[in-house]
Amino acid sequence: MKLYDSIIKIVEGKIAPIAVKVGNQKHIRAMRDGFIVAMPFIIVGSFMLVFAFPPFAEDTQNTFGRAWLDFAAANFDNIMLPYEMTMGLMAIFVSMGIGYSLARAYNMDGITSASLSLMTFLVASAPVADGALSTSHLSGTGIFTSVISAFFSVELIRILNKYNVTIRLPEQVPPAIARSFEILIPVLFVFLTVYPLSLFFQSQYEMLIPDLVLEMFRPLVSASNSLPAIIGALLLCQLLWFAGIHGAAIVVGLLSPIFLTNIGANQEAFLAGEPIPNVFTQPFWDFYIFIGGSGATLALVILMVFSKSIHLRSLGRMSVVPGFFQINEPVIFGSPLVLNPTMFIPFIFAPVINAIIAYTAVHTGIVGMAVSQTAWTAPALLGASWGTGWTLSPVLLVIGLLIMDIFIYLPFFKMFEKQLVEEESKIEKSSDKSATPAGEGATA
Repeated sequence: MKLYDSIIKIVEGKIAPIAVKVGNQKHIRAMRDGFIVAMPFIIVGSFMLVFAFPPFAEDTQNTFGRAWLDFAAANFDNIMLPYEMTMGLMAIFVSMGIGYSLARAYNMDGITSASLSLMTFLVASAPVADGALSTSHLSGTGIFTSVISAFFSVELIRILNKYNVTIRLPEQVPPAIARSFEILIPVLFVFLTVYPLSLFFQSQYEMLIPDLVLEMFRPLVSASNSLPAIIGALLLCQLLWFAGIHGAAIVVGLLSPIFLTNIGANQEAFLAGEPIPNVFTQPFWDFYIFIGGSGATLALVILMVFSKSIHLRSLGRMSVVPGFFQINEPVIFGSPLVLNPTMFIPFIFAPVINAIIAYTAVHTGIVGMAVSQTAWTAPALLGASWGTGWTLSPVLLVIGLLIMDIFIYLPFFKMFEKQLVEEESKIEKSSDKSATPAGEGATA
């Protein structure tokens, strides 16, 4: 208990306050919200990529597989068009989403800020060649640049407004026209700063700004694929959850640029027929580490369904459907798992063991790496297979991990269940006594 008390003291006294400040920081929230804006487009694009590359061998004699392969080959360009318009342009969606969200956090106009963010990103990342914009950095390789562009453009507008460096029209002018004039100076400033910088790097180093930014962040991206980095991220997430703070919102918000950069690189390698490079993607995080949500609580929900405790059994039956779709707030706060010393060890370490086993399986090639961005609410069995192009090995891995999680949770669950059963029994006896009429059972 001393170790537990020490951990809780550190989490509540030091980690939690910092995490709350980070989670509420305007730029972190804007980055998280911007990636959420882009997610529907990315998921649809990823699905089309899988559809264009059927999970069947080229020489298959399976009727369905043969028909799918022939259809995909005959209509490849048409099938891939949605991918090019979504995953191929995802940095554009991210840039606009972050710009809009950050502007709203400052109570500024979101549309003009998002537009300037997009323009800044395009000036830095998409030079014109042969009368057409280059699209080489509008996908995953441009993610970090899109984030920086959004921050730069919104802060530029804010600072210029703060010092009244703007064009203000009379109040009688319609608001839309007034806003268009207010953005003129920031647009000019971008062209006088970002554009010359882009030309300089192109002429002197034959590289674009996204190439430079990607080189700066490459050590971070490479480190993210290491097992210690993965465990460190999930431990932070779990400790915050245990303290009652939404750990996933904070940690995933910080990891989102890495997730999208990694999945983008995986897709480019997949299209080129090269080895898939990155283990650490959002499907890996969602469907191998956190089966059923943070804490890998689907195993706990399954145990709850058959519990002797009325409270746990009712909560388990209520939570089993959301749990299959990776939603577990009812379990975390309803059990509760928050600040529950009995459930501390499995809640923290079941995901760690999942990560170690899954990382080993994926890194060694037993299970394929993800090439599709998936909805985090997909059931783990479906999402894991979807992420790797509808292969079977991820399904078997998830089943194995889920069974293991059940055994990890079981002894601690039994202790917790015993406590609740005893409390419920006391409450029931107390209720029976209070319901007995006065004098009942006395002799005449």
